[in-house]
Amino acid sequence: MAEYNPKSTKGYRKELRKNLTPAEASLWKLFKNKQLNGCKFRRQHGVGPYILDFYCPALKIAIELDGKPHFTDAGNARDHTRDEYLTRLGIVTLRFENNILYTHQEMIIDAIEECIKSKKQPPRPSGTPPCEGGE
Repeated sequence: MAEYNPKSTKGYRKELRKNLTPAEASLWKLFKNKQLNGCKFRRQHGVGPYILDFYCPALKIAIELDGKPHFTDAGNARDHTRDEYLTRLGIVTLRFENNILYTHQEMIIDAIEECIKSKKQPPRPSGTPPCEGGE
């Protein structure tokens, strides 16, 4: 089982929260005070050896805003390893490029809201007929 907010990263997490990137600060304005579908997101939340940009513990959704270091072979490999680790813990990771937040903010919010909606729907028992009007 993963350790959440390990003491070993506490100082670094605190420093990251004080120095959010402009993209993180912009998205945080939408997340703070449960403004997005009533979901509580935490910023710079530790999960095992990783620090997530934003994390909703109730729904196990991580939001990552990626800049240039992620768009290299090494960055892609690190992100892949990280995403596999989080997936094993049942955490869904949504990744967005920093610049897209500025040009297509509504698209990003829609994608996050769709993920929230899918996580909030209770699972249906197998063999249950489709809802009236289709699914």
